[in-house]
Amino acid sequence: MINGALFRDAVISAAITLNNRKREVDELNVYPVPDGDTGTNMSMTIGNAVEELKRLPDSVTVSDVASAAASALLRGARGNSGVILSLIFRGISKGLAGLSEAGCEDFARALELGVKAAYKAVMKPVEGTILTVSKAAAEKAKESALSNSSDVIFWADVCAEAEATLAKTTDMLPQLKKAGVVDAGGMGFTIIIKAMYEVFNGGDIAVPAEVPQVEENSIEAFKTAVSQYDDDITFTYCTEYMLEKNPNCPDPFMLRAYLETIGDCVVVVDDEKIIKVHVHTDNPGKAIQKALEFGYFINDPKPKIENMRIQHQNKVKEAEQLEAGFAPAVPEKEFGFVAVAAGHGIETLFTDLGVDFVVRGGQTMNPSTDDILRAILATPAKTVFVLPNNKNIIMAAEQAVKLTDKSVCVLQTRTIPQGISAMMAFDDSVGLAENRINMTKAFEKVQTGLVTYAARDSEFEGHAIKEGEILALDNGKLAFTEKDINKATLKLTKKLCKSGASYVTVIYGSDVTEENAEQLQQLLQSKLSDKIEVMLVNGGQPVYYYIISVE
Repeated sequence: MINGALFRDAVISAAITLNNRKREVDELNVYPVPDGDTGTNMSMTIGNAVEELKRLPDSVTVSDVASAAASALLRGARGNSGVILSLIFRGISKGLAGLSEAGCEDFARALELGVKAAYKAVMKPVEGTILTVSKAAAEKAKESALSNSSDVIFWADVCAEAEATLAKTTDMLPQLKKAGVVDAGGMGFTIIIKAMYEVFNGGDIAVPAEVPQVEENSIEAFKTAVSQYDDDITFTYCTEYMLEKNPNCPDPFMLRAYLETIGDCVVVVDDEKIIKVHVHTDNPGKAIQKALEFGYFINDPKPKIENMRIQHQNKVKEAEQLEAGFAPAVPEKEFGFVAVAAGHGIETLFTDLGVDFVVRGGQTMNPSTDDILRAILATPAKTVFVLPNNKNIIMAAEQAVKLTDKSVCVLQTRTIPQGISAMMAFDDSVGLAENRINMTKAFEKVQTGLVTYAARDSEFEGHAIKEGEILALDNGKLAFTEKDINKATLKLTKKLCKSGASYVTVIYGSDVTEENAEQLQQLLQSKLSDKIEVMLVNGGQPVYYYIISVE
């Protein structure tokens, strides 16, 4: 029988071992995009349990170890692979509930429950992944438990089956076969159970190969972010209004040109009847006076002028309140919003659109379930919409919903442009159901392009990709590679506009100068149809040189 102390040490050793080998797992990812990768996500997920497990005494029960690990993994879950791993541990915890020690049959039942929990949470389970490897391991555990009572033989059988199934994943998914690799999530799971087996078999707890990276406290990071944001405030007032055009309305481009002389973050969008304006300026009166040359103000929505420095001070206070204990905020309004984003310009854009809390992440760092949960709890609203803005964050957001009694709606936004479009479609005069439908319809119409670089040598669909090469992603799928950033962006934007477009918004990142971004804007405007307006936004995002939104 395995007691609580041995089980505790096994999980700690597994976390250390995976952290030591996370880069090895990361490199199995087929896409060479420099996003937060599988090994990193799984390592940070199980690593969240280490300190808590170390505090448990040798007299601890197997049940208490499993419960502590499951809770820590759930809250620390990052990325889809991390969430799946946390669900496996949650099922294991249920299977070991009430036990002071556990034998082969106990662990077999626990693994079976863990796998069922993981499959149930995935809307469309894909075979050839961590799900397949864990299921095969659980089935072997059930078989082995019936034929022997030795824990060592039992875990050896389970590990051998996991390794054999992992090797088969190469042929289960076309993208893995083309790249000649096994599934990254499946390998992460195999590393974990092998490390646990080694401790069960008398081995020592693994030794860290490197000093673990200490993650900055999420609240301290938030306070730092808002204090840095204060330095970024060039103009004081965020000014927004909507006009109905005059019969002989001048070209709205002239309004935008004027606003750029008195402020920044200028967005001017128009159609046949309406002009919508957003600008940061020290002279909101001038921005409003100039608008009267183009049309007249409408009452719904009403013009809005907000002092961003006061908003900043309020954010600092909110951060201090959060640090004091993360008590759920008292609902002051019907609807609130949490969005995941990275980059000062993008964060500001979401805040301007009405988002209460922006959780930093979505590029090289996926936020944990706990990060999202804290933001939900701190939002002073009866119902909170969550915009993950990344396909690898949706599952973590959905797990956060299960940890609160608040009414929460997770919209399946997979990109920053989709999140922005969803926010613009929100209407506070209608209810949750109608808003969910309208916001979903709005973001599903958005085409998103991403221009980044290859983080490693790779091969995709028969094409060799070299580290540092420019990658163009069409709605999340690798479209082509290039040597030049601007050429890649132009080619990708043209591709996105083929199905029809009225507006193209180009969000440039922290590695792009304003001068280069403006040159690209001029190039795009000259090469695209005259009917398409190209707008430029300083997003300040890492990793992606350009994020392209086409509507």
